[in-house]
Amino acid sequence: KNQIEGQLETGQKVVVIEDLISTGKSSINAVKALREDGAEVLGMLALFNYGFSIAQAAFKETQLALHTLCDYDHLLPVAIEKQQIAKSELEWLQSWRKNPSDWRPY
Repeated sequence: KNQIEGQLETGQKVVVIEDLISTGKSSINAVKALREDGAEVLGMLALFNYGFSIAQAAFKETQLALHTLCDYDHLLPVAIEKQQIAKSELEWLQSWRKNPSDWRPY
């Protein structure tokens, strides 16, 4: 039930590192817990970000800077170039990201 592991001193500067950002909910909850405990959260780094609009709005509302190593917009062209997906699938994959919870493949 601990959201914070280890010792945290009031005013301590923190950068949160995440593997994946989808909605941003769990990441932002972690930041809120750190802030409530007195940490100064400088921002968040993530390996991958889907770029969902709900997450973008949540990070903006929370006033939290997010930097990622890779995101969905950059992944798709590379996947096409490496022939991991067909160019004809690009529109299909982009439509999924616009509304993943209600998306249907066909």
